[in-house]
Amino acid sequence: MPELRKDPISGRWVIISVERGKRPTDFVSPSQKRKAGGFCPFCPGNEHTTTPEIIAFRPASTAPNSPGWTLRAVPNKFPALQIHGDLHKMGEGVFDKMNGIGAHEVIIETPEHQLSLATMPQRAVEDVLWAYYFRLMDLKKDSRFKYVLIFKNEGEVAGSSLEHSHSQLIALPIIPKSVKEEMDTSKQYYDSKERCLLCDIISQELDTGKRVVYENDRYAALAPFAPREPFETWILPKHHESNFGPPDKSFSGLADILQRVLKQLDKVLDTPPYNFILHTSAFKDEINDYYHWHIEIVPKLTKTAGFEWGSGFYINPTPPEEAAKFMREAKI
Repeated sequence: MPELRKDPISGRWVIISVERGKRPTDFVSPSQKRKAGGFCPFCPGNEHTTTPEIIAFRPASTAPNSPGWTLRAVPNKFPALQIHGDLHKMGEGVFDKMNGIGAHEVIIETPEHQLSLATMPQRAVEDVLWAYYFRLMDLKKDSRFKYVLIFKNEGEVAGSSLEHSHSQLIALPIIPKSVKEEMDTSKQYYDSKERCLLCDIISQELDTGKRVVYENDRYAALAPFAPREPFETWILPKHHESNFGPPDKSFSGLADILQRVLKQLDKVLDTPPYNFILHTSAFKDEINDYYHWHIEIVPKLTKTAGFEWGSGFYINPTPPEEAAKFMREAKI
């Protein structure tokens, strides 16, 4: 059983995942790793090699866990947390810990091995967003979980072990520290000014235009004022929405801007590895006036080294104003 342990100094929680246990010889530097062979467990015809699907978008005439699907969600074969069991919080002297209860799922975004979120049809990107929403709504029913983090690792440098386009979610019995910090800061701003912090940022950025990457009727893509990494881009609804969902029962506008930004990054940076993370309000307070859900897209172009680890500062060699300009001018 995995275990969650809390660092009493920083307040950070760490997952000790014994099921993923590695010996020193298992840690090979990226330059020494060999590319995987031709077999892909996520390709059609190999459904028997994954765990049974939780949901799938497929014609009614096709059987579960068989070819014919356009999207599948399956439990991760090597989960960071375990779905079965009751949650137990424990102490060990000054240390706090709990058993590793949670859910860890993989969303296989397309049956086509060579496609990515940037290159698949926009309707398929909409389906990916619907899958995120459906899984969030289902996992919210489990009282053990306080938060579901949805994320994507694109490319080996970004942490992906398989080339086939997929994203993941982890349901957690705690609110992640980074999300809690965002929510706390947003709440303090709202208590002081009676306005949403991100609503104010979006309004200001759209007025100046310096860090606007792209916008459509409902969403804006912005280079944040103080980005951690070069070409970091956030996608946000223009009007206040505290939790992720389909406005007017449609994800077409979000699929449009998400795919547009990824195409711009591919054009400007020659298809970089990246992570994206969806930050939405915690289940216990998901409808509120102070927090604004968003997607953070972070290309992996620099390395986190001693100064960053030791200080918490990030050194970014590309001003966000220049990054936004490069992306706006990209011909896609």
